[in-house]
This record gives sequence, C-alpha cells and structure tokens, in this order.
Amino acid sequence: MKRVPKPVFFIVALLILAFTFTAIFGVAYYNGDNKVTVLKGVGDIRWGIDIRGGVEATFKPANDYDATDSELDAAKAIIELRMVSQGITDYELYADTNKDRIIVRFPWKSNEKDYDAVSAIDEISSTAKLTFRPGNSYTTASVDSDGNPIYLTPTGDTEEELMDGSMVEDAVAAVQENKDGSSEYVVRLELTDEGAKKFEEITTEYKGKTVSIWMDDQMISYPTVNDVISDGTAIISGSFTAKSASALAQKIKAGALPFQLETVTYGNISPTLGSNALTAMGVAAVIAFIIITIIMIVFYRLPGFIAVISLLGQMGLSVAAISGYFTAMPSFTMTLPGIAGLILSIGMGVDCNVITAERIKEELRGGRTLDGALDKGTKNSLAAIIDGNMTVVIVSIILMLVFGPSNILSFIFGESTTGIIYSFGYTLLVGVISNFIMGVFFSRIMLRSVAGFKPLRKNWLFGGAKNGK
Repeated sequence: MKRVPKPVFFIVALLILAFTFTAIFGVAYYNGDNKVTVLKGVGDIRWGIDIRGGVEATFKPANDYDATDSELDAAKAIIELRMVSQGITDYELYADTNKDRIIVRFPWKSNEKDYDAVSAIDEISSTAKLTFRPGNSYTTASVDSDGNPIYLTPTGDTEEELMDGSMVEDAVAAVQENKDGSSEYVVRLELTDEGAKKFEEITTEYKGKTVSIWMDDQMISYPTVNDVISDGTAIISGSFTAKSASALAQKIKAGALPFQLETVTYGNISPTLGSNALTAMGVAAVIAFIIITIIMIVFYRLPGFIAVISLLGQMGLSVAAISGYFTAMPSFTMTLPGIAGLILSIGMGVDCNVITAERIKEELRGGRTLDGALDKGTKNSLAAIIDGNMTVVIVSIILMLVFGPSNILSFIFGESTTGIIYSFGYTLLVGVISNFIMGVFFSRIMLRSVAGFKPLRKNWLFGGAKNGK
C-alpha cells in the first residue's frame, strides 16, 4: 500500500472542519450598521415557499396592450430567466393566453425583513430595457430613499437611441479601481460582435462628449467618452452598491420584456410549514448526527471516526453548493423536498463509509496485514460505491432536466411541480458529488495517513480482532 505522510491526516481534517464551520455559519462582519458578507452560510439560504412563504402576483400588459401569444410566452420566459439567475428555483409560473395574464409565485429573499411584496415583484417585472443615448437631457428629477438623484424620461437629442440591450451578450457586476486609488461597483458588459462594432462607431463619433445609459425610463449613468472602445467591453458606472450592481447585471443579462407589465393583484403567501418546522428539522438533524457518530465509532472504531469527519465535510460541501458560498455557484432555493434530497445523500455517505469499513474488516479477519487490508479493502469497496452512487447521479440529472427551468416534459407532468422536484434532484446530486469528494477521496487519504502512526497500527482499531497484531 502506498503510504501517505502522517501530517496529512491533521492537515486534511483541520481543513475539512474549518471549511464545514464557515460553510454552515458563514463569514461576515459589520461596517457600521451594514453587514458585509464574505462567505455565505445557512443563514443566507433562500428558503422555499413551503418553509418561509413568499409572494403571489398576477400581471397583465400595461396600457391595455394586446399581447400576442408569442409575446406573452416571451415575457414568461424572461421572468423565469430572471428568477433562475437569482437562484429562485421554487416557483410557479403560468401564462394565461386567453386573458393576457401572467401568474407567478416565488419565495422571499433570505435576508428579507420588510416583507414588501411590491418591491419583490418589481425585481422580476420591470421591463429592464437598456439603451445608450447621446447627451444627458432629462424631463424630471427626484431623489431616492438614500438621497441619490434620479433622472427620468429622456428629452431633446437624448430621445435618440444609439444602441440597445439586444447587442449585449453578457453582463456581470464587478469592482473597478479608479485612477485616484478608490474603487467602485460597476456593471461590465460584454457585447456581441455586432454590438462591439456599433459601440466602436458610437465612441468614435461621440469622443469627448457624453453618452448616457438608460434602464427603461431612468438614466443610470452619463459618462464622457474619453477613448474609442473597440474591444467589445463597456462599463456602466454610477452610484452602485454590490447589491444594485448585481441586480442590474441580472436584469440586463435576462433581457427586456416585450411589453411593460402592470400588476393586477398581489399578496403574501403563508408558509405551509413555517420556521418552527425548520427549527425542529435542524434539532432532529443534530440529534441524528450524534447518534450516527456514536454508532460509527463504536462499530468501526478508527475508520468510523474518520467517516464522521468526512460526513461533516460532505454536509459542509452540500450546504456551500446551496447557499452561494462559492461565487461561481449561485444561491439555491431550499425547499422541503430539497432537504429530503440532502438527507438522502447524507445517508448514502454513511453507506459509502460503512461499505469501506466492512471490506477492511473482512480483509483483516481473513489474515491480511493492516496495510494489505487497507489497500485491498478500499479497492474492493470502490466498485460497489460507484455503482450505487452513479445510479443516483443519473436519476438526479434526469429529474433536473425534466423538471428544471428548461421544462423539457412539463407539458406531461405540469409546471406546478417544476421547482419542487428540481430542488430534490439538485440537492441529491450535490450531496452525492460531495460524498465522492469527502467519503471516497479524502476519507481514504486520512485512513492511509493514520495507519502510519505506530500507536494506531493495531488491527482492532480498524475492525480486526482484539488480539490482532
């Protein structure tokens, strides 16, 4: 058996424990009264309608606009894209083409305190049409709740549209370092080939002049063109916060609605379970984990102890993939079926470690040396683990494809089940992948590492007979 250096166990174990702690509790600090989140934890998860409640709204085309069926479907698709881009997967969305209505239900944000249905609805129903215009002339001005000026309705030469959001390929929030050493939040736009060519023409014609940027009827930035920009990248600057820059980027990326929406009715949805049920589930999970820890250590000794560490890592990795801990993975809406998927994957993680521990025990009782038993036992258990887990992976992917945002077979199963079953498939898939990383890879590294410590090289500590050498 290939030996692993002794310090590796302590390094891997400490890294897993530190990662799990930050993944569950998050990392944040306060800058005055403002909370700055460095790493997201359980407290930042967006809970589903069944657990925390949410918003219900019915929209219709504004100004008595007679929308076609294709326009209504396009508006529905854009609203859906906006919700998915915000990590909202527990939603219900319908388009009634007979009455020109769009009905949507979605959960509250994780940090929602005011429970203001109007502001929540505005996030997904604004038309979000991006335009570049000459000059910065406006009709009216006001201030927002923070005292920042708001300029509305272009007038004069500014009424002309030089370019719109259809030429934007991607939009992301970013931090830009200024020449004076300060930094500010901006929105970076990646333009299409046609957009890059058009933007080069605009910056050439208006070099030294102002080109304002508008979102719907509001001017959000009015920079002066200093240089000709030909690399297909545009920067929107303004009085952005991290939250507002991210929200604007999401709206631009989703695209503009084909017509303006008017809210017909709206209201709050009460949770079917509530926060008390969530607290009860949390307490039950802690008790269950304590019982599993005792059983694993009593029955499997040292491999059982290492299995407990790997299970903690699996839980931490699963939570991190849901909460938005990793910036590359957006936060995910956690529903009751999603919790069920997570619990099922943890059970499979226990099974994975039990199979490995049993194989090692069998090899030791068959007369093999400790190194030989660890080598043979881990190899023999791998096929069974992969076989069982890959079946679940395939099923999870199928569930996500059928009931996910793409709605491949929603015409058969119905769209009302989309968020519920997708949530189950996602958490189950994430949990199984976490199991492979922690329960197969890292647990085996730790096992081979502790086998190098002379006081621990006793067969009974690995499941063998008490009098084993």
